[in-house]
Amino acid sequence: MLPRLEDFMDRIIDAVGYFVGVLLILMILNVAFDVMMRYVFNNSSIGMQEMEWHLFAVIILFGTGYGLRHDAHVRVDFAYEKFSIKTQALINIWGAILFILPLIALITYGSHDFVMDAYTSSEISEDPGGLTHRWIIKGMIPLAFVFLLFCTINYIIHYINIYRENKKAISKGVSL
Repeated sequence: MLPRLEDFMDRIIDAVGYFVGVLLILMILNVAFDVMMRYVFNNSSIGMQEMEWHLFAVIILFGTGYGLRHDAHVRVDFAYEKFSIKTQALINIWGAILFILPLIALITYGSHDFVMDAYTSSEISEDPGGLTHRWIIKGMIPLAFVFLLFCTINYIIHYINIYRENKKAISKGVSL
């Protein structure tokens, strides 16, 4: 059952990762357009410049969960690689529980008032010609951390599956 759940969650995370890739392409096009307008036509748009950092923020926020799913994060490999697969799985499980989950809870809870203040005050850009509805980009913070929670649960399930498979292989005398 857990391997099927992991596969289902992997597909959802990869779909979000694909969407983030599309946003990256849009951000590149936005930057290229803004540079062309600024240096070729001596015209610039504050809204387009703000859209750049809005897209960048969404890419980074949602890209963290995608990076976790693909193990594309920083770790101290000089020690980690020397451990058995079973020990590595336990380190990853407990590391996620002790470090990632509390961070997710802290930021998700802490960002709620931040987003609600922006929403209730109808916060807009301070610059003339800037973007309105700033609560939307601020709302990406708790949303992205809920997505990171989903990815962390998937990460834990993944390493439980590895731990269980390795435990079965060791009990049968097979070394991985």
